[in-house]
Amino acid sequence: MAEENGLRKIYFSIGAKLIIIITFIVLISLGSIIALASWLTRSDLQIIAEEDNFETNRRTAMAAEVAFENIHSNSLVLMRTLFQQSTLLQQSNISSAGTRTALVNDAINFFFLRNPHVASVFFTVRDNFEVITNNEFFTSKNIDLTLGNIFIDEHDNVMQRAQAGETVLMNASPYFGSSLLALFFPWQEGGAGILFSPENLNDSFNYGVNQSYLLNDYGDILIHSDFELVRIAKNVSDQEFTKFVWNSHDKEAQTLYRDEKGVRFFGAFRKLDIAGAVVITSIEYNKVFENINATTRRNIYLTITVLSISIILIWFFAKSISVPLKTLAVAAGEIEGGKFDLSLNPKGYDEIGVLTSSFQRMTSALRIFGRFTNRDIALRAMRGEIKPGGFRKEATIFFSDIRNFTSISEEFTNIFADSASEKIVTWLNEYFTYMIECVEKTSGVVDKFIGDAVMAHWGTAYTTGSLRKDAYNCVKAALYMRHALRRMNKGRRKDSHEKPRIRIGMGINSGTVTAGQLGSDRRMEYTVVGDPVNLASRIESLTKEFGTDILITENTWKLVRKRFITVEMPSVRVRGKEKPVRIFAVINFAKNSKGPKSIVRLRRLLGIKPPENLKLDPSSPEPKYIFTGKRHGR
Repeated sequence: MAEENGLRKIYFSIGAKLIIIITFIVLISLGSIIALASWLTRSDLQIIAEEDNFETNRRTAMAAEVAFENIHSNSLVLMRTLFQQSTLLQQSNISSAGTRTALVNDAINFFFLRNPHVASVFFTVRDNFEVITNNEFFTSKNIDLTLGNIFIDEHDNVMQRAQAGETVLMNASPYFGSSLLALFFPWQEGGAGILFSPENLNDSFNYGVNQSYLLNDYGDILIHSDFELVRIAKNVSDQEFTKFVWNSHDKEAQTLYRDEKGVRFFGAFRKLDIAGAVVITSIEYNKVFENINATTRRNIYLTITVLSISIILIWFFAKSISVPLKTLAVAAGEIEGGKFDLSLNPKGYDEIGVLTSSFQRMTSALRIFGRFTNRDIALRAMRGEIKPGGFRKEATIFFSDIRNFTSISEEFTNIFADSASEKIVTWLNEYFTYMIECVEKTSGVVDKFIGDAVMAHWGTAYTTGSLRKDAYNCVKAALYMRHALRRMNKGRRKDSHEKPRIRIGMGINSGTVTAGQLGSDRRMEYTVVGDPVNLASRIESLTKEFGTDILITENTWKLVRKRFITVEMPSVRVRGKEKPVRIFAVINFAKNSKGPKSIVRLRRLLGIKPPENLKLDPSSPEPKYIFTGKRHGR
């Protein structure tokens, strides 16, 4: 048995027996049919879908524009008629008032007969305010007549904007529980408005698989096939496609975009000439290709049939591989069950023999891999990059801890009872995800999680080759964590029970440690031990007393002091050490023009109250630290 680069050399290939038949069948059936169908049809379908979506958007926008223009024009005619009649009344004798009032009523009745979707018309001119109400509209919709006047009174500021020359289109549905829009516009020396229902446009906005909807210049949905979105005044101004529409200088255009869930759509828009409104029409990308996907599935079924016939042809060759494959299948089942201590004897010199040898090596590697919780460390150990035993390393150690975690856990238990554990784990996992990302992108190693605490180190399994750079990366990771935590807390309310805000303390120390694989034959982990590790942990616990979030020892400060803005805190005497330990609060990157520049601004940014007293009680039974109150250097 010859070997080459650790693999058994292949003398007799099984592929030589099967490649001609299998390749011929696959290329003729699956390859050619699917490739040809996709190539000829997919691009045509996309062009047709884009054209249809764009044309649907154009028709819908034109229908909306015509409808709004008609209501606006008809309302202007009514208001002009009422204004003229009012002027005549003022100039005529009181005895003729009854006849002129009848003419006014006839004009109003005729207007509402021709415009049954108008609920009311209101306008201001010469300091007089007129409201013309379509009583039949409110009665047919079971809407209280007083709601119309309330709506107008509450939007007096919008009427003032109309008097100033601005046209405003807004959603009135939340006030009435029915589909209603309000159009405010300037008229003569004052302002006017129309309250109307867009129900006559519903057919235009519901066109097959294409979804059309109308937005105003605030991003509010005014017309939509799903009335619930209109009723709750859904605003989509923060969606990417809406931003694209507003930023576009084109009156109408179309593009392919993804929504907040990652679903792709063909989206077309057309900006109306009324109040900055825009009509958007979209169709889901996958729906466009449903037919070709169905054809692909049929081709696959045909291929399965052809391959079934091929199986009969190659069955005579299967005997030479069936027995060893069954052995490997049994071994795979045992490995899946967690048993890695297998002994496989390769038989033959073909691909099956090579596969069996690889399988044997894989089981040996899995025995090593199963000892580790850190996958990257396990893989490096498997490749021989990390040797067994302990080694002296110049490293920087990091510890972090969530403030008031015990009280937060009790709060979870009090509120969520039996589901508290699941809620806490979900909350912590989101937090750990952000923290791990900060460690890994700065070439650090997450050593372990100790409850809510995180231990990590730089310069051990991974190193830049420079203790200064490793220390810099560690402090940089801590600042990244501060930023990530602020970003994560930004969307959380102070009174949130399911996702309370998180504050942490971080301690960093540099020094010589022992790094290596610790554990037993059944389980091992890569970690670091030594006095610098203990000091980093103790320094972390001081962040609360000093009113900051990141503390570094003098050892680390000497390595990074030119790269960061730091403030020295009172020195502490740690049990077991004769000399006080100098510690420093990290404020910001030295060259960062943004962010805090002093401890005062940092505390204000993080919402940390300045400590009232930095001295521990010397009468404490087991004091860990004694604050000397001395400061050294800057």
